Amino acid sequence: MSFSKRGVNAYRNVDVSTSVPYADSVQLIQLLFNGLMTALADAEGHFERSDIAGKNAAISRATKIIVGLQGSLDFEKGQELARNLADLYDYCTRRLLKANLRNDVEGVREVKGLLGEINGAWEILPMLLNDAPVAQAS
Repeated sequence: MSFSKRGVNAYRNVDVSTSVPYADSVQLIQLLFNGLMTALADAEGHFERSDIAGKNAAISRATKIIVGLQGSLDFEKGQELARNLADLYDYCTRRLLKANLRNDVEGVREVKGLLGEINGAWEILPMLLNDAPVAQAS
C-alpha cells in the first residue's frame, strides 16, 4: 500500500477533515497533526475546567489520530526514522492513556510538547521540498 493511500486511510479512520481527497501525502500528515494538536489543546482545557467527559473525548480523539499517524508510517522507505516515530507514537499513546486514567494534565502537556516538535518539522517540510535543487537532464 502506498504512503498516500495509507495516509488517506489513516485520515478516514480519524475523521479530521473533509479535504482529504484533495490533499497530497505531506498535507495529509499536516492535517492529522493539526487535528492532533487541537485535540490535545482541547484536553488541556477540559482538565482545567474539570470536564471529565470532554477530557475523555479529546484524549480519545488525540489517541485515534496518533494511531492513524502510526498506521501511515512506511517502514520500507522510512526504516530507522519510521521505527523511531512508531516508538514515539506508541509512547505517546500509552502516556495519554495514563494521563486520562490518573487525571494528569502534565501527561497531555508532555505529549503535546513531544509531538509539537514533530508537527513543526512537518510544517516546514513543504518549504524544504520547494527549495530542494532539481537535477536537470543534459
